[in-house]
Amino acid sequence: MISIQTIKRVKSLQQKKFREQEHCFVVETPKIVEELLSSKVYSVEIVYALKPWIDANWKRFARHTLEEVSPKELERISGLQMPNQVLAVVKKTDVSPDFETIFSDTSLMLDDIRDPGNLGTILRIADWFGIKNVICSNESVEYTNPKCVQASMGSFLRVNVCYGNLSEILSQKPANTPVYGTFMEGENIYRTNLEQKSCIVIGNETHGISKSVESLMTQKIHIPSFSTETKHAESLNASVATAIFCSELKRRF
Repeated sequence: MISIQTIKRVKSLQQKKFREQEHCFVVETPKIVEELLSSKVYSVEIVYALKPWIDANWKRFARHTLEEVSPKELERISGLQMPNQVLAVVKKTDVSPDFETIFSDTSLMLDDIRDPGNLGTILRIADWFGIKNVICSNESVEYTNPKCVQASMGSFLRVNVCYGNLSEILSQKPANTPVYGTFMEGENIYRTNLEQKSCIVIGNETHGISKSVESLMTQKIHIPSFSTETKHAESLNASVATAIFCSELKRRF
């Protein structure tokens, strides 16, 4: 039986201020937790799980601290509407931008992405298209937000996520590295030349790319609408725009 204090502490990690204070975050569901426990990057503090999950997995993950909880206790510490067998408390890993790695291949730069679901989906997209580096502005939502962790479906474990000042980072790029930004106006993505070793910037869901980052763009890229209706969707969701851009770039290379 876990204590009231433990329940309060784990539950508090659903909130940003306590994640920052504890330097920990929560990961849930068997698929993501099992992948996490095999990771060499993250340090798992403790795993709370139902007896069937422990019975099925304790040999594989014996080096970790596993604590059995009842369905009711799991429900009390979970952030999910339907708790699913297992929850892990993980030590946050801070990663600084590695400029050599960032500019050696395609990288995604996220300028003030605030929605955790969008960020998680973008990490999943980056993972799918083999993009290893995702650099978020300091104003972007944390990738350790529980909604982001769930939306990423474990992709945060396979993609290098770091935070920093995008303007400062871009100012250090090699002269021949193009920086593409998604805009409502610009060159049609399907009719313009794109280079593989590049930085793709995705802007805020409402305001787009900030002026300071826009000034460092090599090329403004537009994803056109093919609707024949007079009225149609005004814009694309940030994660959808990311998927289209990555797909078009990878199709060519």
